[in-house]
Amino acid sequence: MEPRVATDPCPTKVGDVASNVEDFTHSLDEILAAVEKIEKQVNEVEQFYQSTSNIQTSSNSKGCSKDKGQEKHFISAERQQQNAFRREAAAAKRMQELMRQFSTIFRQITQHKWVWPFMEPVDVKGLELHDYYEVIEKPMDLGTIKSKMEARDGTGYKNVREIYADVRLVFKNAMKYNDEKDDIHVMAKSLLEKFEEKWLLLLPKVAEEEKRSQEEEAEANLDVQRAREATFANMARELSSELLEVDKDLKNLKEMVIQKCRKLTSEEKRILGTALAKLSPENISRALQIVAENNPNFQATAREVDLDIDAQSDYTLWRLKVFVKDALEVNEKTTADTAFNNNDITEDKKNGSKRKRDSCDAQAKTNAKRTKKVSIS
Repeated sequence: MEPRVATDPCPTKVGDVASNVEDFTHSLDEILAAVEKIEKQVNEVEQFYQSTSNIQTSSNSKGCSKDKGQEKHFISAERQQQNAFRREAAAAKRMQELMRQFSTIFRQITQHKWVWPFMEPVDVKGLELHDYYEVIEKPMDLGTIKSKMEARDGTGYKNVREIYADVRLVFKNAMKYNDEKDDIHVMAKSLLEKFEEKWLLLLPKVAEEEKRSQEEEAEANLDVQRAREATFANMARELSSELLEVDKDLKNLKEMVIQKCRKLTSEEKRILGTALAKLSPENISRALQIVAENNPNFQATAREVDLDIDAQSDYTLWRLKVFVKDALEVNEKTTADTAFNNNDITEDKKNGSKRKRDSCDAQAKTNAKRTKKVSIS
């Protein structure tokens, strides 16, 4: 017969012990890995809802209204993408129409008899305008604008206001560099006034399109937010289920460990009962909770509790045994540290400690009256 390990509480063969330990360790590692993964996801969910709460608080403080009836009609990612494509296509089409109308204005300006000085870049070198680039930060001309308007390689204008700003810049540059009495200054000022008059006719349509674009962008952002809320809500539900599974797996693993171990002897039960009586009130309460977790009929919160050691399951007894052992070791260490520190204090501190001990003793007596009565059999 193969030798047994006398000190091991589980009466199995050495080979079986190693195998069982390896199996338990592997199972525990899997549970710990699952817990770590869940913990990261929980942090992610908490951060999302915390940021969402901050945004909503900020919005409410500014007087922004919430969704109608607080309804949350979540939209799938695929649906969001389809809606985004449709919005972008429609907005691009509307902007193309505005740019087409603007091109009419642009053509009228470029056909004016005074426009010729502004159709090409300023010949800085040929005209010996040595200080031109010191005065003019961003040179611009109508010929460059026309080429950019007609570009089809993606380098053209995307917005009608961009063209408007560049056209104004052409005339503003000319007025800035040339004296008010200079012909170029007078021509530029006159053309700018005509351009602004025509632009004002188109401006209401531009403003309407900009407002519409802002509203569509806000709606798109809201759809994204709703989708994210749906994602994290589902994640929270899944995490709750996963936590229940992990808790169930951990409990099953504990029960398997107990089932593999031997039963406590009568002498061990007696020692356990004696040790329980040495626990502090806080640890006594925790020990009673351990009993109640596996015995629904046990009234751990009653004023007077009768704990029958023999009536408890092996699983409960082993949990109590481990808990009591750890609790008493902590208590012994704390007592030893206190005794060591008391040897080094001065006479004055001793007097202060005596007053403190008297106060603690009085408090302890008061607490003793409030402590529940626990009888262990």
